[in-house]
Amino acid sequence: MPVKNRFAELLPEITAWRRDFHEHPELLYDVHRTAGKVAELLREFGCDEVTEGIGQTGVVGVIKGKTDSKGRVIGLRADMDALPINEQTGVEYASKTPGKMHACGHDGHTAMLLGAAKYLAETRNFDGTAVVIFQPAEEGGAGGDAMIKDGLAERWGIQEFYGMHNMPGIPVASSPSVPAR
Repeated sequence: MPVKNRFAELLPEITAWRRDFHEHPELLYDVHRTAGKVAELLREFGCDEVTEGIGQTGVVGVIKGKTDSKGRVIGLRADMDALPINEQTGVEYASKTPGKMHACGHDGHTAMLLGAAKYLAETRNFDGTAVVIFQPAEEGGAGGDAMIKDGLAERWGIQEFYGMHNMPGIPVASSPSVPAR
């Protein structure tokens, strides 16, 4: 199954997750609904392990590759919290919680990492272990630090961490500080 085609097939599901998270924003460590939904989906995907409550309300899923080799253990991270802002977008999936909005894209980060986790759990077409990390309190709450202090790296033997941040309007293959090639 080609990666490109599978992600195209997953797009409606990923979009639905994003819109659900967008409608129900939560702040800092108070991401209980979001974390619960993330953990439920990771279990449905067949992750080898799902752990809740890391760094208070963070969620960690473990997906092992097909081979039994001692491949690398990488952490893939997304943030789950929203901002204390009143939404005024008028979109059909606007925040249903006054004073809270996913204005920074964390709803998208969470949905994209769930899509990647689903694909990785389905195919397991990699060597090593992927640890998917859903972090609370990125917006000023030091959620990443709380997860590290709770043993995130050591407990799962994570050797490298990767994360992303979406920024609509920036051309592909560039960032505000790195010119496009």
